[in-house]
Amino acid sequence: MALADFLAELEQLASEAEAAFAQAADPAALESARVEFVGAKKGRLKQVQQGMRSVEAADRPAAGKQLNDAKNRIEQAAQQAQQRLNSSDQQTAAKPAFDPTLPGVRPRLGRLHPITQTIADMKDIMGRLGFTAVEGPEIEDDWHNFQALNIPLEHPARDPLDNFYLATAAGSTGAGAEPTLLLRSQTSTVQIRVMSETPPPVRIISLGRVYRPDTADATHYPMFHQIEGLLVDRQVTMADLKSVLRMFCQSYFGGQDVHIRFRPSFFPFTEPSVEVDMNWQSGWMEMGGAGMVDPNVLQAVGYDPEEVTGFAFGLGVERICMRRHGIQDIRDLYTNDVRFLQQF
Repeated sequence: MALADFLAELEQLASEAEAAFAQAADPAALESARVEFVGAKKGRLKQVQQGMRSVEAADRPAAGKQLNDAKNRIEQAAQQAQQRLNSSDQQTAAKPAFDPTLPGVRPRLGRLHPITQTIADMKDIMGRLGFTAVEGPEIEDDWHNFQALNIPLEHPARDPLDNFYLATAAGSTGAGAEPTLLLRSQTSTVQIRVMSETPPPVRIISLGRVYRPDTADATHYPMFHQIEGLLVDRQVTMADLKSVLRMFCQSYFGGQDVHIRFRPSFFPFTEPSVEVDMNWQSGWMEMGGAGMVDPNVLQAVGYDPEEVTGFAFGLGVERICMRRHGIQDIRDLYTNDVRFLQQF
């Protein structure tokens, strides 16, 4: 879709929404307009947002900015309509405020966990950048968790002290031998599964639980969540990687004072590899790892490294959630203390 056509569709949607909210004469009409334009599943804004995937990659930043502007206009129109109706209700306060003959309304109990909220926000932001969310199994085999990611048999990342093995292939050889099974140690396994079944270009994110036998303390937990991104296409560079990470962090933390830096590092599945740091409000914080997809990984899934390149990044969801909300101890997220969870 051409950028001009997408922007025209956005403008028409915003104008129609503003008119509908302005004409809402009662709460029922207001709710009907809200469902039509900003409904979570079938709202017209959601449908237009999904159409952003067909916009040329070079035009998506501009398209995303206009999408945010249109969303803000629609939300402002809805708020103004609500304020107008509330003011009208106050003027008619002489009428009975409570009718005991009407059926009751079930109160909303509970709320979303902060990790769930963070994951939903991440999916929304990365979706606007053109990335599709995918999922995969939490119990993985040796090939997806290690071999396809360029982690050889002698690599220390396979150490039983660093993984939750469920079944090992020790002593079992030949055809029909049982593969090693373990709780996945990274969501990169999902990227391998997608690339094995999908020809390039690929533009995905995978979010989910991963497991490592770490001792629980203020910054470590044996189960945590990761968001991993993968983009494979022709002429993908480290500059593309840094731009995507910067736009993601600025959108999530809401400000231009968010900065990203790379530090040289090593990961078996990327070359070159970097550690990603973010600066926001008070100093630098390590976010995760990233780099260009190693040619051996591309070959393992049947891609030609001479034809395509790609970048991958993995960020800790808990770290991002804790930084945004000022949480000091990761264990607070999993103690199920209602007093703590009610803050979010």
